[in-house]
Amino acid sequence: MKQLIVASGNAHKVEEFDGLLETSGFEVCSAKVCGGMPYVLEDGDTFGANARIKALALRALAPKDAWIVSDDSGLEVDALGGAPGIHSARYAGEGASDLHNLNKLLLELEEQPAAQRAARFRCVLCLIDPSGSEQFFDGACEGRIANAPAGADGFGYDPVFVPEGHSESFAELGESIKSKLSHRALAVLAMRRCLES
Repeated sequence: MKQLIVASGNAHKVEEFDGLLETSGFEVCSAKVCGGMPYVLEDGDTFGANARIKALALRALAPKDAWIVSDDSGLEVDALGGAPGIHSARYAGEGASDLHNLNKLLLELEEQPAAQRAARFRCVLCLIDPSGSEQFFDGACEGRIANAPAGADGFGYDPVFVPEGHSESFAELGESIKSKLSHRALAVLAMRRCLES
């Protein structure tokens, strides 16, 4: 079976990939099979550039016949010109908590009416095959930013992100619904179609 190694130290993310790629013919592994995910400086100016940095860093340590996949993702808010974007995890500063990032976002959108709160979660995957060829896959979940956080499930910006067609936040909808709508799920499904073709 072909080995697909996820360039991430996040066990939850590896589980998510594994679930989405079940029966794809690939054995999904974490970066632990390469001794762990090396430290990388994500200094790209796009999600794709940062995903590529991580994938290349792990590829240098991986078995030559392995496939490598990495992702970079974040929240884009139209009223903020696409911010926080690639800075989503550190929007309120280096080492900021989810709560700090969330509070900064709500503060910046305080004056914005509901009609001006369009946003999306975006994910870009970088897939490197054993020959070194690179492919990118994009997934986006459209929605809007609520006035206040709601729900206890999820993390990051989930409590304020209400996906299109729903009235509840990602943190209220729960994992089973979120996993069908999520930006990462959509990007992984696009990649899966490519892997199987």
